[in-house]
Amino acid sequence: MILQALTAYYEQLLRTGQISAPGWENQFKVSYWLRINAEGQLIDLVDCRQMVPRGKKEVLAPREMAVPAHVKRASGIAANFLCDNSTYLLGADEKGKPERSIQCFEACAKLHHAILDGVDSPAARAVLAFFDHWKPEEASAHPLLADRWKDITGNANLLFDYEGPEGSILSTEDEAIRAAWQQHYSSASPDTPLVQCLVTGQQAPAARLHPSIKGVPGAQSSGAALVSFNAPAFCSYGHEQGENAPVSEYAAFAYTTALNTLLASRDHCRILGDTAVVCWAENASPSYSSLGMMAMFGIPENHGLTEDDLSKALDSLAKGQPCSWMGEDLQPGQHFYVLGLSPNAARISVRFFLRDTFQVFAQRLQRYAEDITVIHPAFDKRETLSVWSLVQETVNQNSRDKKPSPQLAGDVLRSILTGTPYPATLLNGAELRIRAEQTITRGRAAIIRAYYRRHPHPQVPKEVLDMPELNVACNNIPYTLGRMFSLYEQIQLAAAKANSSNINATIKDRYFNAASSNPSQVFNLLGKLSVSHLRVLRRSNPKLAGSLQGQLEELSIRVGTSYPPHLDPASQGSFQLGYYYQNQARFQKKAPADSTENV
Repeated sequence: MILQALTAYYEQLLRTGQISAPGWENQFKVSYWLRINAEGQLIDLVDCRQMVPRGKKEVLAPREMAVPAHVKRASGIAANFLCDNSTYLLGADEKGKPERSIQCFEACAKLHHAILDGVDSPAARAVLAFFDHWKPEEASAHPLLADRWKDITGNANLLFDYEGPEGSILSTEDEAIRAAWQQHYSSASPDTPLVQCLVTGQQAPAARLHPSIKGVPGAQSSGAALVSFNAPAFCSYGHEQGENAPVSEYAAFAYTTALNTLLASRDHCRILGDTAVVCWAENASPSYSSLGMMAMFGIPENHGLTEDDLSKALDSLAKGQPCSWMGEDLQPGQHFYVLGLSPNAARISVRFFLRDTFQVFAQRLQRYAEDITVIHPAFDKRETLSVWSLVQETVNQNSRDKKPSPQLAGDVLRSILTGTPYPATLLNGAELRIRAEQTITRGRAAIIRAYYRRHPHPQVPKEVLDMPELNVACNNIPYTLGRMFSLYEQIQLAAAKANSSNINATIKDRYFNAASSNPSQVFNLLGKLSVSHLRVLRRSNPKLAGSLQGQLEELSIRVGTSYPPHLDPASQGSFQLGYYYQNQARFQKKAPADSTENV
């Protein structure tokens, strides 16, 4: 299904002129042009690299160009046409194996003669003359190459450029050369057996090695394989390599080209932990992917769009109504794909692959936004939390490694997009940080609420979860205890402010974990401490003291005469939400000018 979807996407891109034809790689990185004259002599080395933005800086990077499709190399010698590294085009490198470098050069010369012999083109004849007269043993000492030898023999790719009477022309732009390459690429050897392609269903030569996939974080920089067979355990019936699951050369080129194009586009790909998340619409419109990516990962800076724009677009599509986005009318019935890829040595693992209408994905993203909605401080301007922001709440921000678990990030995204319960590891991670820091942030409160909305539990009832803010009518005991603890903390802070004294450790620092797990051990003590704190507060602000005491008494009646000896993990979640909402409620209200309510 994945290969079929990617092949169909490639064909749609081809129909709309957004991608190169079979036999060509559209975004291959080239560093230098080897400029040759009609006699095949090297007359110049052109640095074609360019400055590109990389974060907040600009760096010198290879130029992305359309070149003939490259072969996939294993350990043997396999030359590429017109564009390759110094080992093949110059017959020299710094690997310490000059004999092998000569063999690579000879293989490259043989390939070019096989394709270009008889081609009526000055550029073609110049390329052949270069291979006929070039001396690999003198390459490192060539005056045009010596100064940049280390760069050339590094990871640089080189491309032939022909200097003719009418100026220079890249070898890849010469029509006669292009036609010769296309004929070579499309022709199959008479001895090549035909197989039924598992992707297209047509009879065609099978691809023994599939092109590499580039852009997956953690995978080999030269590329990794999505489909490969490199050990006898993976082979059957005497077949070798790709013959075990026959995919035609065309389909292999199509799906890898499509996937590499997606991975290279920020509108279609984002990195989440160790997972490259790729998405696309069946009609190849980038507007769908742009909207989907922003809904999952947030709106990039300086994009000109607001979260309100995003919310309105998702709302329309979720209701089955078209909407305008980036100047295009988006249809809710358009099929949409989301693919998650992770590195596995020289291979790529599929973390998830999802297909549905854009309306369904919009509904699930809306549901996620509803799940994580909690009242939050005014200084936090974010309307919603991205997946990355959410999983960051499980990480100790004082540690060296501030990255959340890659596995967790992928699991959370999959839960969002499939509408399934969130992983328990998300809740466990947030709870560990709460116990370690005695702090409930917006993100951690959102995790607790979201988790139990999809994992119903009797100790976290609807009255705790339905409202994303303080529910003053909720009688749930753990929730009420959390509110009481917040009031105890507020009373202590107000009393300290009234007395102009500094507190080394608040009751939250000392008692939060015990109060949320074993209330009977702590709350009687907190009640006694509040009596002395209220006595101090009445002297400076009797109105606030009376208000806080009245709220405490009203909540105490709901709890009863005894406190629970123990709260299970779910009940602790209710406690924490009650505490968080009560804290936020006091800051949401505008305090009277003569009070110290917002301490």
